[in-house]
Amino acid sequence: MPRFFAKPGAHTVTLTGEQAAHIQKALRMHPGEQLTVCDDGWDYLCSIRTFESGNVVCDILQKQQNETEPDLDVTLYYCLPKGDKLEFVIQKAVELGVSRIVPVLSSRCVSRPDEKSAAKKLTRYNKIALSACEQSGRGKCVPVLPTLPFAKAIEQLRDYDRSLFFYEGGGAPLQQAVTACRSLAMLIGPEGGFSPEEATAAQDAGAVPVTLGKRILRTETAPLVALTAVMLLTGNME
Repeated sequence: MPRFFAKPGAHTVTLTGEQAAHIQKALRMHPGEQLTVCDDGWDYLCSIRTFESGNVVCDILQKQQNETEPDLDVTLYYCLPKGDKLEFVIQKAVELGVSRIVPVLSSRCVSRPDEKSAAKKLTRYNKIALSACEQSGRGKCVPVLPTLPFAKAIEQLRDYDRSLFFYEGGGAPLQQAVTACRSLAMLIGPEGGFSPEEATAAQDAGAVPVTLGKRILRTETAPLVALTAVMLLTGNME
């Protein structure tokens, strides 16, 4: 059943813009057909009532709590990779259960977009995240937040119950580092890894250095492996 994110009213919900166009032109749905509207962890079973001025007006038939959201809040702090790798990571991380994604600009990042380019890319990143939420049945919309300098990013690590710093220089096995908690931050570097100074700063901010094994993983592979492992270790892939 098609899924969309929108704010419902008491008894109806109106889908507008690209969502309404997709329903009418791509899906070719008609009044009486059903779809699911998601908002803040709730699923609303809806029936299309009518099309009005390009919008889609739906009646809410049933409300139930979404069952796909993990019980662990995970923020991925991911240092900007080259090319379009971030788009791939966003899509897959959303499917795997990440709660939000924060791009980070570290000293060895090759990609350094200017302000105008960064704003344009952020809009695209959030569209990719929204599409992945709809496709994978998520109950909450996963935001991609504006890029932070490394120093600002590590300041936020103290806000989480647990922070993991995936370091090519070695660290604790992931299965030992993941402990019971409600919120978790994951910090993963770019193609060139972290500088020694950044590694020290991350640990000073309370992040636990961890390893994903002896093999060298590409920057776009590491966050997906790490997130999958975390979800498995915390019972969120059952």
